[in-house]
Amino acid sequence: MTAQFYLSTTTHRSHPVSEFLSFPSNFVWGGATAAFQIEGAWSDDGKSESIWDHFCRTPGKVANGDTGDVACDHYHRWPDDIRMMQGLGL
Repeated sequence: MTAQFYLSTTTHRSHPVSEFLSFPSNFVWGGATAAFQIEGAWSDDGKSESIWDHFCRTPGKVANGDTGDVACDHYHRWPDDIRMMQGLGL
């Protein structure tokens, strides 16, 4: 449902993308993540600083000094995230 809405409302050169994008009926959608980008909770439950945590805290390495300390907070929100993925059919 989300993918259909996105495709039907996105435009490219003034034409809805759905006009020239189609997927076979047996097409299987998937998803992927990377731990640092979604987990958050960088120091919870005995976790220690990763190389990426250290890199982000090095002045001048990351725009705005952003870190992955909270990220998408999957570490604390995983039950909701799983329900959302199930709802999307992943």
